[in-house]
Amino acid sequence: MPGPLIDLSSLMSPIEGESWRIEYKPGWDAYSEESAIRTIAAFANDYLNANGGYIVVGVEENAGLPSLPPKGLEGVDLDERIRGACSRIRPEYLPMMEPREFQGRRVLVIFAPAGETPPYRAPGRDKDPAYWVRVNSETVEAKGATLERLIEKSSRIPFDDRRNFEWPLDEISPTLVRKHLSDVRSDFASDGLVPADDQLYRRLGLVAKVNSHEVPRNIALLFFSERPEKYFRGATIEIAQFHDDAGGDLIEEKHVRGPLSSQIHEALRYLESMTSVMVRKVPGVAQAERSVAFPYEAMEEALVNAIYHRSYDPGTVEPTKIYLYPDRLEIISYPGPVPGITKDAFSGDRPAPPTPARNRRIGEFLKELRLAEGRGTGVPKIRRQMRQNGSPTPEFDFGDDWFRVTLPAHPQYRVVHSLRESARLWAIGQRPEALERVEAAAADYPGSGALTGQTIEYANALGEWDRAKAAFERFESAEPKSEAAIPWLRFADGLIARGAVQEARQVLDRAPAQDTTDESLDLAILRKRAGDFAGAHLLFEASRTGQSRNAKFLHEFAQVKMQISGEFRKKRDEANRKRILAEAEALLRDAIELSQDQVRRAWCYVDLAKVLDWSGAPTGVVEEAYHAALAIRPDPSIEERFRLWKAGRRKR
Repeated sequence: MPGPLIDLSSLMSPIEGESWRIEYKPGWDAYSEESAIRTIAAFANDYLNANGGYIVVGVEENAGLPSLPPKGLEGVDLDERIRGACSRIRPEYLPMMEPREFQGRRVLVIFAPAGETPPYRAPGRDKDPAYWVRVNSETVEAKGATLERLIEKSSRIPFDDRRNFEWPLDEISPTLVRKHLSDVRSDFASDGLVPADDQLYRRLGLVAKVNSHEVPRNIALLFFSERPEKYFRGATIEIAQFHDDAGGDLIEEKHVRGPLSSQIHEALRYLESMTSVMVRKVPGVAQAERSVAFPYEAMEEALVNAIYHRSYDPGTVEPTKIYLYPDRLEIISYPGPVPGITKDAFSGDRPAPPTPARNRRIGEFLKELRLAEGRGTGVPKIRRQMRQNGSPTPEFDFGDDWFRVTLPAHPQYRVVHSLRESARLWAIGQRPEALERVEAAAADYPGSGALTGQTIEYANALGEWDRAKAAFERFESAEPKSEAAIPWLRFADGLIARGAVQEARQVLDRAPAQDTTDESLDLAILRKRAGDFAGAHLLFEASRTGQSRNAKFLHEFAQVKMQISGEFRKKRDEANRKRILAEAEALLRDAIELSQDQVRRAWCYVDLAKVLDWSGAPTGVVEEAYHAALAIRPDPSIEERFRLWKAGRRKR
C-alpha cells in the first residue's frame, strides 16, 4: 500500500501536524514489538478518521522526526515475525508491509489503514487486551468517554469509505487512478509497475468485496470518476462573482465539476485569475509593497478544507459555494462541523482540537496530493497568510447545516474594484451612478488618493464642483494617505478648467511627491496649463530619463520649450532662443516617429511647422510640415492655421 499511495520521502519528512500518523523504529525486538502492536491496533481503530497510519522500521527517531540516513535493516526478514505478532490483535487484523530502500538503506514500511471491523484490541503492558487510540503522537489506552466514543464511532463507517452497491466497478476510471499515482510520485508510476486494474483498485482500497463480487467504495467515485455529481449531488463547486456587497447584481457564474481534486485545481485557477496583484510605492522606501486581493494559500486552504470536511451523503445536495464580493470572498460548505467543534476553535492561531474527521479517505488522498496539511493546522495557516498579506482577519462562522469561511479583501483591492466598477458605469452612460459609486467608496477609504482623485474627476465632468471640493478637503485631513498626489493633480485640473489658474498654482505648489512617472508627467502638464512654464520645464527635465520613447511626454515637453523660446525672444537672447528651439524640434521629430496616435502625430507636425518658421527655415520646409499634418488629419483647424501662416508670410 505505501508504495502506490505515498512517496517514501514524504514519510521521512512529514509536513506540519502529520507526525502523529507516523512512527519510527530502529529495529524490531521484543520491546518494540509490544509497542508496535498497540500502535497498529490504534491506527486500525482510526479514532480521528484519518485512515490509519505508518510505522517505518529501520529508522531511529529524534523528537518525533526521523534521524537520517536511516539505520537500515540489512539481512533482516521481519515479515513472518510481524504477522505472528499481529495475530494477537482482536478481531483479526493484518497491516500491509512493504520493504523499501531509502538513501541506500533497506527499511520496512508498515501501513495500518482503518480496519473494516473496529474496534480492535491488542495486549496491554499487563498483557491483558485493551483498546488503543492515537492522541497527538502517542498511542494510549482508550478509557472512559474516549472508549465510549470509539465504540460508538466504530458502528459507523465514514461515508467516503462505505461500499456503494448502486454502481459497478467500471464507473471507476483507470486513467484517473493512474494519473493520481503519477501525481503523487508512486513507485508504480516511476518504476513501470503496472498491475491489472482490479489489482490496483484493491491495492488502493477503492473497492470492497461483497459475497462473490466487488463493489466500489464512495471514495473511488468521488476521486476517480469523471462525474462525481452523478452519484453525489453535492459533489460540485459553484462560483459566483457580484458587482455589489449585497450580492444582488451578478457578474459571472461558473459551475466546476469533475473529480474532487480536479475541482479544487480548476476553482483555484479561476479565483486566481479573478483577483489582482497590487503594487504600492511607499514614500521613502525603495522596495514597493506587493499584495494580492486574497492570498492564494489562504484561498487554497479554505477551499480544500471545505471539500475535505463537507458531507457527500444523499441528504446533502447543496454544492460547495464560492461567492466573490467587492469586499470579501466567502466559501460555504454543508453541513456544519462535526460534533465537538465549537467557535472557540477558530478564534486563534492554535490548531483545532482532535475530533474525528467526517471523511477519512478524502483527507488521505488530498494529503498525498499536497493539497491538505496536517490535522488541525488549516485555520492557523489561513490566519497567518492573511496577516502576511496585510489583509483583515478571516472569519469563521457556522450553524448546524452550514459552514462559512470569509476572507476579507485586501483594502487596496477594494479600492481597485470600486474604480473598475465606477469606470464600467461611466462607460455605459450611467455617469451619476458612477460618481455615487466611487464617492461612496472614497467615504469608506478617505485616505485613498485613487478613489478621491476619481471622485474629483467625475464630479468636475458632471459640473458638481461642490462635491469635488468636498472630496478634496476630506482627503486633505485623512490619515494615512495612499496615492497621495492624485487628488491634488485632479483638483488643480478642475481649477484650471474653471479659470482659477492662480488657485491651481497654489494647489500644485502643495502637491506631495509623485509616486509614479505618470503622476510626474501629469504635474508637469498641469503646470504648463497653469502658465508656469519654468516650473513645468524643470519637471519635464527631471523626469526625462525613462521617457525617451513616450510620445506624449516628448510633445508636451516640446510645447513648453516653444513657450520658453518666446521669453528669450522678449529678452532679445537670440542664442538661447535658437538653442531651445533646436531642442524643441528634436523632441517633436522623435514624437512624430514614436507616436501611434494619428491625431497627436498631426499636431506634432503643426508644432514642428511653427518651430521651423520661428527658426527661420525656408518656406518650403515649413509648408512640407503643414502638408504632412493635413495628410494625416485633414482637420479644419489645421487648415485654418496653415492659411493664417501663409497670409502672414505674404505680409513679410
